[in-house]
Amino acid sequence: MVVVDADFDELRRLTGHDEKGDEELKSDLFALGLEYEGETEDGEAQLEFAPDRLDRLSVEGIARSLRYQYGEDRGVYVPRTNAPDWRYEVADSVPAERPYVTGAVARGVDLDEGVLDSLIQLQEKLHATMGRDRVKGAIGIHDLVMLKGGTAGSADNAISYRGVGPEEDTFVPLDSDAELTPGDVLAEHPTGRDYAPIVAEYERLPAIYDDLGLFSFPPVINGRRTELTVDSTDLLIELTGTDQWTIDRMCAILCYALAARGARIEEVTVSYPDRELTRPDLSVGTKRVTHERVETVLGVDFDPETVIDLAERSGLDAEVTERDDDAGSGPGSDGEVDPNADGTGVREGTGVVYEVSIPPYRQDVLGPLDVIDDLGRAYGFNDLEPRYPDVSTVGGRHERSRLERALRNTLVGLGFEDLLNFHLIAETANYDRMGLSSPDAAEDLDAEDVGKADDVNADHCLGALAPARIREPYSEDYEIVRTWALPSLMTVLGNNTHRAYPQDLAEIGLAAGRDERENTGLVEFRTVGAVLARTDASYEAAKTRLTALCRAFGVEAATPPTDHPSFIDGRAAEVVLDGTSAGVIGEIHPEVLVEHDLEVPVAAFEFRLGALR
Repeated sequence: MVVVDADFDELRRLTGHDEKGDEELKSDLFALGLEYEGETEDGEAQLEFAPDRLDRLSVEGIARSLRYQYGEDRGVYVPRTNAPDWRYEVADSVPAERPYVTGAVARGVDLDEGVLDSLIQLQEKLHATMGRDRVKGAIGIHDLVMLKGGTAGSADNAISYRGVGPEEDTFVPLDSDAELTPGDVLAEHPTGRDYAPIVAEYERLPAIYDDLGLFSFPPVINGRRTELTVDSTDLLIELTGTDQWTIDRMCAILCYALAARGARIEEVTVSYPDRELTRPDLSVGTKRVTHERVETVLGVDFDPETVIDLAERSGLDAEVTERDDDAGSGPGSDGEVDPNADGTGVREGTGVVYEVSIPPYRQDVLGPLDVIDDLGRAYGFNDLEPRYPDVSTVGGRHERSRLERALRNTLVGLGFEDLLNFHLIAETANYDRMGLSSPDAAEDLDAEDVGKADDVNADHCLGALAPARIREPYSEDYEIVRTWALPSLMTVLGNNTHRAYPQDLAEIGLAAGRDERENTGLVEFRTVGAVLARTDASYEAAKTRLTALCRAFGVEAATPPTDHPSFIDGRAAEVVLDGTSAGVIGEIHPEVLVEHDLEVPVAAFEFRLGALR
């Protein structure tokens, strides 16, 4: 979840609703999916929401959504742009790993302290989300007056995006008074050290020049010469990254935020060696959705005029079109064939189809269901009337779900706090920090070996399955599907060293590993993990709880000695339930404790949920 700081007084001013009290604002924000989480030390509200609406990462974006909710604004709004006066020239020497650039010019911005703080927050939040910690996209915002040719109407207003050697040039970075080379920045500057891994493998480093010299070192740090102040009125925005679409969407969100502050957005020309673009890209997209599908998903009978009204109150535009019975098999708005409703939402014989216009800051609208979600929010989810589905059966709780509920209740009764962690995890957290061998050593391990001990080959132990990797992970924290639950629990303990002890935690969740015998090449299973973090944590304390747990479910538990890299030698045992090897129990190894910055002993156990049946 993403947390954004917002000043309620600023929200009232930007929405034009000074009469709104704090509690009423909180209710209005909750209807948009933004939940109040408390206040900062400066008295600003902390609002948490799912990171799909990245246009709401600033007070300006939140205010825009509220204005639509209040009916102050309707339909798609696109800021007017002036003709380009600046050119971004992309040289052949640009690093191949980071070849794309985009940007805009914003003139007439009134940057008081509040506006500047909001702009910086939006920049950093975009870095953390869409920009993937600056790896996929990074933003630089500069005082245009400090660039050579910064006055409108100059004969040659151009900046150059190129590659340089680590020691080839110098500049004064932000938060520094010394001239440093890019290599010096990576080695000596605090921000440089933080982001050095992004460019560590580059043969040449990204750099942006004007006629006076180097002024930006993306994605690491800007130069001090072009630093923004409250006196800055004209801004140059530049974004570099690994994907043109991503940085264009990030730029659009920034332009909308600045336009909300009265800025005049000015286009720039981006000259690649083989093509030329005009940016920012504020083109309006389109999606199609059928009237039938809107009614089916929301469970409400609408007339077309109401649907169009709901779309406009969501910041969208919609037009009604008529289609023939064979319309569902035609190409979608993206030029792709859509044989069913899973793509454009158009199906055979549906009649009324809405052509929905999507504003450029809405990078989250990927299909018809996203449009319908907006329509439902505009209508009011609290106003939807629940109804039984028109099916011939009555739903019930699955046997596995009943077992999990009973098991959770038993674990809580034994003193554990129930957790729900992400199923995705960093590869180092799943293996290295737990003392396990690298996953390559476990490539040929069969899924049925999970939980078995092997004194000769420690790779055949709980958690050592080869992982299912995410091809393009959102961040390094979510690289693989976890192969066991204990790394997640240990990470929680490591994040809570400032909390009081004892900390007794348990989780029932999903784990998975590669298994070529499965049709999918992957085996998934539910696993039960528990940790005892306390000064008196011991093997005996963990076994007492495991035995009580098994007794409650009528399962006979045996714990023959075993070895496991995550546990202390001689203080670990295999968990055998009704004769089936299912997991491991013991005292966590000191090296694993050090990896998680823990200063108290930890005892733990984990086993397959299916062994309790």
